Amino acid sequence: MGQSYGEWFEYVLSCVSQCSLANSEKLQREGIYLTHLYRLDCGADAIARHFGARRGDDPWQGGYIAPMKFAPVITAGREFVAGARTSNAPLEPRIVPRLWGVGPPPKADDPLRRIPHIRNIDSPFWIGNLRNSEFRCLIPATSVMLWGSETDYEGRRLQHWFAPKDAPLFAMAGVWKDDDVPGFALLMQDAKGAAKAAGCRSMPLILPGGGEWGNDAYQTWLHRAWGSGSGANSGTNSSGPSSGARALVERPSPVELTEISADMPPA
Repeated sequence: MGQSYGEWFEYVLSCVSQCSLANSEKLQREGIYLTHLYRLDCGADAIARHFGARRGDDPWQGGYIAPMKFAPVITAGREFVAGARTSNAPLEPRIVPRLWGVGPPPKADDPLRRIPHIRNIDSPFWIGNLRNSEFRCLIPATSVMLWGSETDYEGRRLQHWFAPKDAPLFAMAGVWKDDDVPGFALLMQDAKGAAKAAGCRSMPLILPGGGEWGNDAYQTWLHRAWGSGSGANSGTNSSGPSSGARALVERPSPVELTEISADMPPA
């Protein structure tokens, strides 16, 4: 590795067509990507310590993340995912760069638009990756921006920045897909608590660091089977709930969000 995150974006240029990239940038400028942003205002060393992950030579130093930008994610899968696992032993979590947004299905109406969010976990497009824990990942963040329902005097929807109470660094649930440019997508859920009160319709699935799951939610998302606590790719004898990673999506533990003041990311 060793490249800066800007250099990783240059790598995208060598893997996707100029037409595809220009189209994606045009969609963002025109507001068609009415998507969320998030900030990760700490470096790779702090991320590695907090999540017990191997940093390697990841160069992340902090900043904001938007679709079509690279960001550090935490995965416990193999370096190259191909074929059956040779062992069910859990692998050490590690930080890797991934592009926010995965390529669309082959028959998508717009084959150039990358997909940043997962809204239907039973979709054939996502289910294979969700069932295989090697493709699940943690998306570290320090705050997240959600769109409210109200508008300003110019008719622009208002942005609201949130962070979990007493959690300066947290993780959102994600899935990555293997492609010419490996990308990730965030799992979404209906807005709750302060986000719902602000008129936001949806929010990322923030994994709990306590409550019913104790400190087991991260390990469950990275290692355990999808629909149950045992069987293929469970990968660990976790002490948390035995219903598997899907329970984190279907019965999410409430994470108390606090609306904060946050600097806008650069244009």
